[in-house]
This record gives sequence, structure tokens and C-alpha cells, in this order.
Amino acid sequence: MTSPISPFSARHIGPSAIDQRAMLAAIGLPSIETLISQAVPKSIRLNRALDLPAQASEAEALAELSGIMSRNKVLKSFLGQGYHGTLVPPVIQRNLFENPAWYTAYTPYQAEISQGRLEMLFHFQTLVTELTGLPIASASLLDEATAVAEAVGIAYRHHREKRSRVVLAGALHPQVLDVARTRAETLGISIEEGAVEAETAALIVPWPDTFGVYHDHAETIRQAKEADAIVIFVADPLALTLTEPPAALGAEIAVGSMQRFGVPMGFGGPHAAYCAVSDRLTRLMPGRLVGQSVDTKGRPAYRLALQTREQHIRREKATSNICTAQALLANMAAAYAIWHGPEGLQAVASHAHSLADRLAEGLKTGGLEVIGRRRFDTVLVDANGKAASVAAKAEEKGLFLRVVEGGRIGITFDETSTEADLEMIASLFGATVPAKAESTLPGKQRDKSFMTQPVFHENRSETEMMRFLRRLSDKDLALDRAMIPLGSCTMKLNAAAEMMPVSWPSVANLHPFAPEAHTKGYRA
Repeated sequence: MTSPISPFSARHIGPSAIDQRAMLAAIGLPSIETLISQAVPKSIRLNRALDLPAQASEAEALAELSGIMSRNKVLKSFLGQGYHGTLVPPVIQRNLFENPAWYTAYTPYQAEISQGRLEMLFHFQTLVTELTGLPIASASLLDEATAVAEAVGIAYRHHREKRSRVVLAGALHPQVLDVARTRAETLGISIEEGAVEAETAALIVPWPDTFGVYHDHAETIRQAKEADAIVIFVADPLALTLTEPPAALGAEIAVGSMQRFGVPMGFGGPHAAYCAVSDRLTRLMPGRLVGQSVDTKGRPAYRLALQTREQHIRREKATSNICTAQALLANMAAAYAIWHGPEGLQAVASHAHSLADRLAEGLKTGGLEVIGRRRFDTVLVDANGKAASVAAKAEEKGLFLRVVEGGRIGITFDETSTEADLEMIASLFGATVPAKAESTLPGKQRDKSFMTQPVFHENRSETEMMRFLRRLSDKDLALDRAMIPLGSCTMKLNAAAEMMPVSWPSVANLHPFAPEAHTKGYRA
């Protein structure tokens, strides 16, 4: 029996019966049914009542959803493939992610009422330029897969659509390659492994590849430069806190996922992606660009720049068709970087890297073949024909390992990985791990001279961070203050009862490639 207390619809549908009558009177109609009959063609109207259950209260709806999602079985994931465990700082979860001042705001095209979000997105862009070494970054894109597709589009447009061959320098994550190829095929673009030729539009360099291995691409990049092919790095941003920036290695575009910067896996999304480019590609890049200027009183002010790239101005000739583009998640990633600062990010990265190197050393000492000399957070090991059984034993112990073709297993570490996890994984192979191992990062290691901007050093205590987030939200107009003066699909109530489940562990902490038996709630 549905409770009459706090019915879901009454709390979520804004106009009351009095409001509805006033609006109908203003347009001279007697009822909503009359309005619908005049507005919706009879040929597409449904001529029967919907077969729906009785409405539920908020509490009942949440209880039902909780029951569904409890069917998910969340184990600790070492599956990698672009999705990683991460620790959301509570100060960010409470004061940004779960704060309606941040999550109900509209896309910041109206700068006067969006200064807080624009400032945070500007910090996101600054973070990305610092990590990649490239001068221009947008804020942001949808995910890593579509970001790679957009990067291919930039290269295609740069060559005035006269070059349609893109070369892969290594193995992308399978889902990333599938999406990029699907997008490219519609334009007649091929994405394949092979040699760089005179008519190659772009070279895609996975950094590292889907198996966690860094390869030496220096000669291939040199050939791409000679052919004026655009070099695209698909780079893990956390790894970039320890390694040389892609720009120093020849990249003109760098893209990747910001998920591991404090955004839960969420069974695959949503997550923000980053995209950074060289100066000559700026007008071809997609996504919002936030610029810093001054207002009429000389105070710092932010606005969206180069909007002539976008669909609301250039229509079908636009080079950017991205609007909302995960702004909340980009803001979370920026806040995560501000909270940790460069030293904290390097500590998180070093933790994952050290665990990977120690496991690799232990496995090699135990007589197993570890593939690849250079790595960041992932170990690829030949399991001697026992990959399936090792993965099954790991699952029994509460761990997901990645089974790779050819009888190999991939193990990816992250900031949630522990010493106990490391020892348990090693024991599955009959190995022990050393206390230390030599670093296997590629090339030169990054020094401390990055992310030197004050914002990445000023907000290290909870009080400072809480006040920083409040100051920014006070510069915005969102639904927690008033109606938003722009019409859009986002001009609606993101109700607390609808947002709360996003933070539940059964919703937030599941890897998208977890076995189907563990994801029954999502699949229900």
C-alpha cells in the first residue's frame, strides 16, 4: 500500500494546482488535456492510459532502488582498462559533489552568474596544461573514448579533410578503440596499426598501452613529425605527475580520462575527460574554453572564450558540439588536485607505481615472465596456462584480476590498493614481494616544478577547502537560490532523493568490466 506521506511526484513536480490554473488562464485554455490535444498531433498521441504502478514516496523509491542495487557484488578491482579505484575526499563529496549549489547549476554560458564554476573549470584547464605541457586545454569532454575520437577529428580537420589514415602506435583500451573507430568510420577515416606515411593524418600513442606497458615510440614520432601528422598521446593523467609531459615527447594533442582524480568508477561513468592541444590547433578543438579577463572594475573575471567554434554560433560548421560535457565531474577532478596539490598527487601516483614494481619484481624472482620493461601501475604476467584459475581464486578472495588473451593476467594498482592486497595477489602466483623495487617509469622523471600556481597550495586543511568551495559557489546562481534564466534540458530539479544513490558504494564502486554475476543490480 503506497504511503500518502511525501508522495514522490508532489515533491518533484514544481507547479501546484493553483499555478497550473493560472498558467492555463493566461493562455486561455480550460485544462491541461486541452493544451495537450492542441499541442500534440493526434497521430502520435497514445490513446490509452499508461499501465503504471501506484506512485511511491521518496522513502519507498529509495528502498526499492537500494534493494535492486544490493544485487551488485562489489569486490576490489585490479581490472584497470581506464577505470580505477579512487578515494573521494569527504570535504569534496559533501561540499561539492552532494551540494546543490554545484550540481543544479546550468552550463556556464551566462558568465555573470557562473563565476564560481568558471573559476573551477579554469583551474581544471590549468591542471591539464601543467600535466601535459601543452598550452591550451578545454573543460572538458565526455570520456576517454570520445576524447580520442575528438582528437582524430581535430587532426582530420587540420588537414582539411584530405588525409584519412590514422596510425596506432600501440594498443588502446578495447572500448576506447571501438568508439574511436565507430566515430571515424562515418567520416571515412581508418584507424589501424602500421607505418607512418606521407598521407597519415595522425599518430595515436597510448601512454601507457592497455596492458600498462610503455614502449619507445621516439622513431615513429619523428616520422610522424616529418609527415606533418598530428601526434596524439592518450595519457594517464596520474602517471603524468611522475613522467615527462607529452609535449616534451612530441605530442600536439593529449587526451585521457580524469576519473581517477577523485571520481568513482560508477560502473563506467560519468567521468570527465581532458583534451589539450598545441597553439595551432586551438580553433579546431572541441569543448568549452574558459578564459580569464577583468571586469569593468579591474577585478579578475572568467568567461567562455572562442565560442565561434561552437554549435550555437557556427551550426553545422562547428568544431565543438559539446555543451554540458561533465562539468560537475571536471570540477571534482580540479578540486581533487587542489586538495592534494602536486606533492599529494605524486604521492598517490608513487604508491600505485611502487606496488606494481614490487609485484613485478616478486613475480620475476618466482620464475614468471613479466611482459614489458617500463610501467606505471600495471603488471602483465604470463600465468603459465593458469590465468583462469588464478583469476577465479582471486575472486574467491574478493579481488578482480584481468584475464588477457594468451594466458596472461593484468593487475592494475591504484590509491585504494594496500600492502595486504599486494601480498595476497603475489601469493596467488606462489610468489613473495620485496620491500623495495627499482622504478620502471619511462624516460626522465618529472621534477617538482609543476602546478606551482597558488591555488594548488593554499587549500590543504578541511576548513580552507570548505571555505574555498563555498566562496566559489557563492559566485553562482543555481537552483538552490532561484530559477535559472536559460531554457534547457538541465533546467530542472536534480532532486536529493535522485542524487543520493550516486554516492552509494553499490552504485559508485563497481568496475564496468566486473563479471556479469557481480553486476545484477545494474543489469536489472
